[in-house]
Amino acid sequence: MRVLLVLAIFLGFGLHANAQTLQAGDTISIQVFQDSKLDRQMVIGPTGMISFPLAGQVRAGGLTAPALESVLKARLRDKYTNDLDITVSLISASQQDDDLKPRFFITGEIRSPGSYPIRVKTTLMQGIALAGGLGTFAAKQRIQVRRKINGNESILQFNYGAFESGTDFTGNINLQAGDVIIVPERGLFE
Repeated sequence: MRVLLVLAIFLGFGLHANAQTLQAGDTISIQVFQDSKLDRQMVIGPTGMISFPLAGQVRAGGLTAPALESVLKARLRDKYTNDLDITVSLISASQQDDDLKPRFFITGEIRSPGSYPIRVKTTLMQGIALAGGLGTFAAKQRIQVRRKINGNESILQFNYGAFESGTDFTGNINLQAGDVIIVPERGLFE
């Protein structure tokens, strides 16, 4: 019974992956059972096109993996005597959408400093969690958010310790594009 349940879950994920529309920047794998010299991994170009041996330029963007398989079979049909078994699979989806999203930045005594996209409304605490949480030596009471408001830089203070203990929830603001969160290192007597 467990085996059937696990098999059903894997098949469900496989069907979902096949139904996904390919787009520019996606990495795909193409395998031709009858001719392994044609097997390859490639990235779909910015125009949605791929270049495949014996088939030339093929539009892959906007198609599903099974639809691209059909297009490749049709393009290669006259080059082979037997029907071809062609498998197209998505290796990794494009991160292009994240590049276009507004970002916040986090630095200092944090586990994973860097820039992060704001996909949905994100609070300061959620931003800290996205960056892996505070580092071992973080000054919890002196976290800053630097934000440009009408061209002027403002500094908003946040006391993580007060938020954590439930005594002050006011500093947990919604992040905006371009916000810089600074988590300083605690001093010797903090």
